[in-house]
Amino acid sequence: MARYTGPSCRLCRREGQKLFLKGDRCYSDKCALNRRQSAPGQHGARRGKLSGYGTQLREKQKVKRFYGVLETQFRTTYDRAEKMKGITGENLLQLLELRLDNVVFRLGFANSRKEARQMVTHGHFTLNGHKADIPSMTLAIGDVIALKDKSKSSEKFKALAESARTTPKWVDVDFEKMEGKITALPVRDDIDLPIEEHLIVELYSK
Repeated sequence: MARYTGPSCRLCRREGQKLFLKGDRCYSDKCALNRRQSAPGQHGARRGKLSGYGTQLREKQKVKRFYGVLETQFRTTYDRAEKMKGITGENLLQLLELRLDNVVFRLGFANSRKEARQMVTHGHFTLNGHKADIPSMTLAIGDVIALKDKSKSSEKFKALAESARTTPKWVDVDFEKMEGKITALPVRDDIDLPIEEHLIVELYSK
């Protein structure tokens, strides 16, 4: 499965804002963006004004990096969103939010989407009682995500359960059982990321 394997902090510097790819580190003084805000590369400090196309492209790249999706998979998701009823940009964000790795993160079972993806790939979770190790799986209302019994003894998951954080209103979570359920579809107001999805629609509509 294709995935980005380079430095996560480099992506934040390229987009000029925090993408929260490394969990708690992104909130600390160790965040690379706090120390060096220029874009990576020899000419990163000389970043000029973006054209209309450049702005749209950077928005697309930013959203891909927020969710840890590469180009082919992102375009496939966009094509699905375009065929759905409703606003294409909002449909796109809804499909990205319903990815298994993102739902694991939103439930508070991982400190970042990148970590959630790794946990899913390593087979720590079940979906409706069955094995689920494909991060890109699209979930639906009523789906139940649970931590496997053999993983509950891990100090990592014990710490996550104890530091339970606020979860979005479209999921219901039980940190004692380390189990969560999708109770509604995420709507635009539920997505707290700085995204202008209309720019992505404009880019792909050319």
